[in-house]
Amino acid sequence: MSWNSFGRCFRFSTWGESHGPAIGALVEGCPAGIALAEGDIQPFLDRRRPGQSRFTTMRREPDEVRILSGVRSGRTTGDPISLKIENIDQRSKDYSEVSQAYRPGHADYVYDAKYGFRDWRGGGRSSARETASRVAAGAVARKLIPGVTIAAYVVEIGGDPIAGFDADQIDANPFFCPDAAAAERWAARLDAARKAGDSLGAVVECAVEGAEPPPSETFAAMMSINAVKGVELAAPGRVRIAFKPTSSILTPVPTIDREGNETEIVTKGRHDPCVGIRGAPVAAAMMALVLADQALQSPHPALSPERRGT
Repeated sequence: MSWNSFGRCFRFSTWGESHGPAIGALVEGCPAGIALAEGDIQPFLDRRRPGQSRFTTMRREPDEVRILSGVRSGRTTGDPISLKIENIDQRSKDYSEVSQAYRPGHADYVYDAKYGFRDWRGGGRSSARETASRVAAGAVARKLIPGVTIAAYVVEIGGDPIAGFDADQIDANPFFCPDAAAAERWAARLDAARKAGDSLGAVVECAVEGAEPPPSETFAAMMSINAVKGVELAAPGRVRIAFKPTSSILTPVPTIDREGNETEIVTKGRHDPCVGIRGAPVAAAMMALVLADQALQSPHPALSPERRGT
């Protein structure tokens, strides 16, 4: 399978570009008869949605999902489930300079070197915009693993780790942070980084209760997420994911153009000062997808026909 696709029994493929008309996912292998509606998917997309605070990109996308196939009368049919999310707030003109030179830390040069062609509008397929498709597919996956709890939260930004853990704080701040004091420190750090035209890295922890994540599949799934540079199994049922600082910054950096000439580039547009923040919902989605695939390979009692309405 291509690297746009993941899974064996429960499979999904993402499609679309950052500045195209829409993005989405095709989910295959979902059993028939499972209750599924757009309202089951939207809350997870809302957690990842951009523009919700000054600490994320100001791109305004409603990220409203539409189910185009695979569901009838509120139940899955067993056919492929097609999910569509329209792109509403693209500004391709922000990337005019990127069309002439490569952004360090991005996939710009790699795409050109490998294919002789690239979509410079926001990075095309290499944009973190693609992760919305994964979150939508992950919401479907959660329907196959009832009784399993997945929580993802940020435990470190800019080298500053949390010192305490209060689960009630995770949804009480814009960082998905379980430590209120750390969230206050991070706010100041990110404000300073944004003003300096810089960015910060982050570490996300994903915890699972009710299932044991398979190590190799979990590593592969997490490493496939944009900007992830490291993955570790921290404890039983826990995985930590390291996100690099956002490569798109307003500070001039040295690079080359398509002819190999040395130059400088400033990446304009709207970018996350810390991409790891919105990486938390993406990590949770990838964990759900891995566990759903595992469940179908060794069917769980909760997937029996009489339980599919739950």
